Amino acid sequence: MKKFLLVALAATFVLQIPAQDLADLFDEVKNSVVTIYTAETVNTGAGDPRTFTSSMGLGSGVLIRNDMVLTAAHVVGNAEEIMVQLFDGQAVPAKTVRISKTADVAVIQLLKPLKNPQLATMGVSDDTRIGEEVFVIGAPMGLTYSLSRGVISGRHSEENKTFEGEILEFFQTDAAINTGNSGGPMFNYRGEVIGIVSSILSRSGGFEGIGFAATSEIAQTLLSSKGSKYFGIDAVLLPQELAVILNVPQRSGWLVQHVVKNSPAGVSGIQGGFRKVIIEEQEILLGGDIILSVDDIVVENMDSVLKIFNHLEEAGSTARHKITVFRGGERVDLYWVASDFL
Repeated sequence: MKKFLLVALAATFVLQIPAQDLADLFDEVKNSVVTIYTAETVNTGAGDPRTFTSSMGLGSGVLIRNDMVLTAAHVVGNAEEIMVQLFDGQAVPAKTVRISKTADVAVIQLLKPLKNPQLATMGVSDDTRIGEEVFVIGAPMGLTYSLSRGVISGRHSEENKTFEGEILEFFQTDAAINTGNSGGPMFNYRGEVIGIVSSILSRSGGFEGIGFAATSEIAQTLLSSKGSKYFGIDAVLLPQELAVILNVPQRSGWLVQHVVKNSPAGVSGIQGGFRKVIIEEQEILLGGDIILSVDDIVVENMDSVLKIFNHLEEAGSTARHKITVFRGGERVDLYWVASDFL
């Protein structure tokens, strides 16, 4: 009987070690995790360019520099206002400075200094193996600083999507992910960030054991890449067939969906869409500007769009840019200077 009790006690001790280790890890990294509150205004899509609806958003993020937070692009992409709250209660406004909607990662800059900031340690996602244990911290359904754990269930590459020449890659995990987790960090058991929570695959709309996170390698590439600067525009590249239907005076164009008011695109006067339609099972807004060219770089395909972003980023803050749009059947020239962006 004594031998049995010793074995049982030893087994209990062994089972408790991982849980205690995870509790310690949470205490070590929790102060680098933030909750992100957003406010955005978008057209209702009912056909009136003057009718907008406002909504509040919620997401998560992780502090990577004293004034920089890494999060998901869909959390802040259309945000007019961003507020970041830390574990200790500090709340500071922020603005988006870099973004890749393709990779679903973004960098936001804090507009006020933090007291005693704790930065996260970025891990090497390339070294992460399928089956490795991970945990996620975020604000699912508004429950801030909630922890869920699981394993890396798979790695998935988007062969047809690239970012700065790198094929996009996402981790699959069974760690519970819900609304509010988006943009939050995925940690390994060394307390390193190896992913940024992106989305779930679900038939019910709730978590069903399949979640995805952009790898930390892609996220770190965003920090130093060209062409990822934020301009506050959400647009769709027009295929040639649709360009013909819309009477666009060239083979393609960039159909503007949404414009963030206090962004470079908003300051320049670019207008978003207001009539919601379904084309080939894709919901888009018609009626907005169609960008034809920027500083004589004609919009022809996605490569030309990336060329435009690179051009705008490299031109400097005092350069004056001409943006030609197709509006109401006519060409209209708009102008923007980077220093106008507040």
